[in-house]
Amino acid sequence: MNIQILKSELNYKYVRSSGSGGQHVNKVSSKAELYFDLNNSVVFSDEKKQKLSEYFGNRLTKDGILILACDESRSQFRNKALVTQRFIALIEEGLKKQKLRIKTRVPRGVKKRRLKNKRINADKKANRKTPNIE
Repeated sequence: MNIQILKSELNYKYVRSSGSGGQHVNKVSSKAELYFDLNNSVVFSDEKKQKLSEYFGNRLTKDGILILACDESRSQFRNKALVTQRFIALIEEGLKKQKLRIKTRVPRGVKKRRLKNKRINADKKANRKTPNIE
């Protein structure tokens, strides 16, 4: 995966952010929104696009566009950097190959301990009952 080409496919939009900002809050557009068109990307093969679309699930729009936003910082530049980092991390996570789970048996000692604890608990509760004297 070539990150430089991937970054060239990203589109950014800046909008007014909620939260702190002081006197500039109504003048500065510091919230960064990242748009990535997965369907028209040249970086990924068809299999990788399919895998990513399954990973993103309902994060994608109907047109196959991923939208991420960041308004943590007051700085537009910092928000752009943060949202780009998140995007790359998401892509790497989505393309990770899942490890096959190897079935293992439950050890005999674990089974014995569990049954022993069940017996102790049952005896404890049985001892709380009033004795049946005939």
